[in-house]
Amino acid sequence: MKVAKQHDIKKTDKKTLEKWLHLMILGRMIDERAPNYLKQALGWSYHAPYAGHDAIQLAIGQVFDRKTDHMFPYYRDMLTALSAGLTTEEILLNGISKATDLASGGRHMSNHFAKPEWNIHNVSSCTGNHTLHAVGVGRAMKFYKHKGVAISSQGESSVSEGYCYEAINGASNEKLPVVFVFQDNGYGISVPKADQTANEFVCDNFTGFKNLQIVKCDGKDVFDSMNTMIAAREHALKNSEPVIVHAMCVRIGNHSNSDNHEWYRDEKERADAKAQDPLAKFKNDLLKAKIFTDKEIAKIEEKAKAELLEAHAKAVKAPNPTPESIYDHVLPPAYEPQKYVDGTHNETSEPKKFIDAINGTLKAEFRHNPNTFIWGQDVANKEKGGIFNVTKGMQQEFGKGRVFNGPIAEDYILGTANGMSRFDQDKIRVVVEGAEFADYFWPAMEQFVEMSHDHWRSNGAFSPNVTIRLASGGYIGGGLYHSQNIEGTLCTFPGVRVVVPAFADDAAGLLRTAMRSQGCTVYLEPKALYNAKHAMTPIPEDFEVPFGKARVRREGRDLSIITYGNTVHFSLEAAELLAKEGFEVEVLDLRSLNPLDLDAIVATIKKTHRALVVHEDKVFGGFGGELVGQINEHAFEHLDAPVRRVGSTFTPVGFNRILERAILPDMNKILVAARELLNY
Repeated sequence: MKVAKQHDIKKTDKKTLEKWLHLMILGRMIDERAPNYLKQALGWSYHAPYAGHDAIQLAIGQVFDRKTDHMFPYYRDMLTALSAGLTTEEILLNGISKATDLASGGRHMSNHFAKPEWNIHNVSSCTGNHTLHAVGVGRAMKFYKHKGVAISSQGESSVSEGYCYEAINGASNEKLPVVFVFQDNGYGISVPKADQTANEFVCDNFTGFKNLQIVKCDGKDVFDSMNTMIAAREHALKNSEPVIVHAMCVRIGNHSNSDNHEWYRDEKERADAKAQDPLAKFKNDLLKAKIFTDKEIAKIEEKAKAELLEAHAKAVKAPNPTPESIYDHVLPPAYEPQKYVDGTHNETSEPKKFIDAINGTLKAEFRHNPNTFIWGQDVANKEKGGIFNVTKGMQQEFGKGRVFNGPIAEDYILGTANGMSRFDQDKIRVVVEGAEFADYFWPAMEQFVEMSHDHWRSNGAFSPNVTIRLASGGYIGGGLYHSQNIEGTLCTFPGVRVVVPAFADDAAGLLRTAMRSQGCTVYLEPKALYNAKHAMTPIPEDFEVPFGKARVRREGRDLSIITYGNTVHFSLEAAELLAKEGFEVEVLDLRSLNPLDLDAIVATIKKTHRALVVHEDKVFGGFGGELVGQINEHAFEHLDAPVRRVGSTFTPVGFNRILERAILPDMNKILVAARELLNY
């Protein structure tokens, strides 16, 4: 990739040079003042000084087009944000965590800069994970033929993270307009670059990638940085392919205000770093070229100081977040069914299979919203539609732009879903098969956690509108990594919904609601039910099930079985047998775990005064423990016996069917526990 010299000290007009110098001086003043806010107990408890990265950050911000581009800065990108157009006051509001902070309303760590209206995104503290979001935005830009680029900025050490490799590999494979900027200062906190990678330049780790341009620049030099960033953006825009800009910088000070670089950098190294100060060099170059005089530079410094003091006076008077606001924006708005408000129906048509309910609803929703997409591992190759053929026929009807395979990289599948929805969160809805089996979801957990607090962290500005489909549970002889249940773990995260249908109609209704809602929903599919006759039901064409609404599957007066997923069916069988013994057992199918229908749980216990919690997952540490806790807290006075639980033994699920039967709950185990409670 050729880098044209559009700017140098002679070509660039004085007005532009003055603007750049003003930004650099002002940024450095804020950078140096930031630790004082902590000393004065005003905030800025985390500050990563950018001094030494000045030139490349100035260039990133100047090249960014707020009307067409999307930017993902990292925690050291203060001057990037300032150069992109954030005001000094906006920077300070973020630093001292005020309620009017654009990035998060004071909810996120300081030094995480954003401006949603300009598509400068609030990124997390997990270093480098926003590379995946940038790739997702790039995918949307390509699909919608949008003329813009996604810019992802990070330190060189974060490139060691696996998801950074996934992002760059995916961007090069899909040929997406993404500019990855590596700001290389030689250290990851105190860890030298030599402990991160064998190459002197981290970008050289990617030299074998096709459709990828790599260019190096001096991140301490304003003109080299500016010319390189201009060329990188133009190349990504013109050729729709990613570019890595590797900018050599220097870290003049500590990694952050919790670090002391004197513990691992000797006096000579620290002095050498200071001697390479980009701001001092830029000033000296301008003076030598006689473009500015000392007096003119002093005037610019005075102006910057006055601007900072004025912004400070306004920022410290800004309101703080209120304690009660912690409950705002935990979950984005869910779609509210209008016709089937309680998630029940009176349809009498031919019963359909669970798997056909999912497939049919996916297709119906893709027709309903042309801005709906699905990808995952093995979801679309000729006649193949996923490992269980749930997505069969979708690519043929909706095309490869909307239905396609992802690489075997669960983090990439989920992270790019987050990113793609950022391009237009009002329209775009994404469904992913987060992993071929729920057991394989763990590599995506970092991105799942990211999604869980995106809406809250951005103070309601952004919600990742993603439905995560996962084939879950046992009873198929699948064994390890093919039969585990993970809902107990997933439900501990606020900010996501978790649903588990047990019948075909609920499979359709919950999926429709998830795909029309804002935010992230984990949609667990008990795969043993895909073709099970006992899970078949009639399904209204437009059926919807609201979140947080349980369903009484069988009325009773003597005992309440509270259950979900595969064990709903065992519970119903057990209830039928107990009826022959003279006991009427009520079976409550939760359907939705988060949010949970606590009212329905309390109501059933008020009727029967006995509760048996049944689920497929392990009893120890499983979701049933939370259900028991909620029952004891909200319905204890209605109980005539202790709450019992039935679930799997505290072992992994075995592959051999004999072992599987010994581990998993079944009708007989439910009968034993139910009889003990009924005779208590």
